[in-house]
Amino acid sequence: MVPLSKVKELITKHSKLEKELSSQEIDKKLFAEKSKEYSYLNDIIKEANSYFNFKKNKDELEKLINDQDTDKEMRDLAVSELNNLEKNNEDNEKKIKLFLLPKDEADTKNAIIEIRAGTGGLEASLFASDLFKMYEKVSHKKKWLLEVISISKSDAGGLKEVIASIKGKNIYSSLKYESGVHRVQRVPDTETQGRVHTSAATVAVMPEAEEVDVKIEDKDLRIDVFRSSGPGGQSVNTTDSAVRITHIPSGIVVSQQDEKSQIRNKEKGLKILRSRIYELERQKRDEERSKDRKSKIGSGDRSERIRTYNFPQGRVTDHRINLTLHKLTEFMEGEIFDQMIENLVIQAQENELTNEI
Repeated sequence: MVPLSKVKELITKHSKLEKELSSQEIDKKLFAEKSKEYSYLNDIIKEANSYFNFKKNKDELEKLINDQDTDKEMRDLAVSELNNLEKNNEDNEKKIKLFLLPKDEADTKNAIIEIRAGTGGLEASLFASDLFKMYEKVSHKKKWLLEVISISKSDAGGLKEVIASIKGKNIYSSLKYESGVHRVQRVPDTETQGRVHTSAATVAVMPEAEEVDVKIEDKDLRIDVFRSSGPGGQSVNTTDSAVRITHIPSGIVVSQQDEKSQIRNKEKGLKILRSRIYELERQKRDEERSKDRKSKIGSGDRSERIRTYNFPQGRVTDHRINLTLHKLTEFMEGEIFDQMIENLVIQAQENELTNEI
């Protein structure tokens, strides 16, 4: 049950903002900020008013139902209206609880996604490539901007590792549940006996941190330069354009050699480093906040097996919510990605509701 005092606060705040915004004396600098807050409260104010007035409306209907002078037709209408009122109140209560949940400050940010081939040799690198193509297709369909920061290819079109930035609206909130181990079960093209092989790739999704989010001091960095190398280790550049950046306090190391310019490699490396530091700090805060409990979803643990892609049976299963979709081909094409994400978000919200309110 939501405390009525909290609901009253929402209604009072909305009313106060409405008066301030209609005033001619409001500071122009504050207008945009208060308009944003007012618009935010608008999303829940109807439910808040209904929830706050529920008891009064319920009492009136029950009084009408229990009144001996009420005729049958009117009593039946009142009973029906009471049933609808109680159902709507349950829906409103859930919406208000979700609205009052602590917001993840990173949800509105862009994201850095890192995909690495795991166990399984060549097949794992091919699967890492397939996963990256899936995220490319999802980005294209949703009109997100995906830009490759770093890529390391393997034989036969596979990927050892790829790091990319994805920009758009509320990107991190859509992709944060992708972090973890993705397992694939399929028959490799080189398998003559038709046996199913199991391999894996790891995905890490981090909020893209801005300079205002993470302040990196020059004294905390060690920057080494070296020559870029291609497959097999041969030199592909005659200048020391590749960069390795070590953040001494955290021990995080980032190497970047995709660009011919040392300056560009340093810029890209710092972007990755900043996001990794930001994510590390977020995880520390989350652990402090939830020492007594562990969320079933969204832990961001890269060693946690989160999903299995079974090609022989044409299904994809998310183990965190026990959801299986028998449309693997469509999923890999980015067609039903939203269906998986929506279910993950709903379950995560249910977990938060249980833990917070």
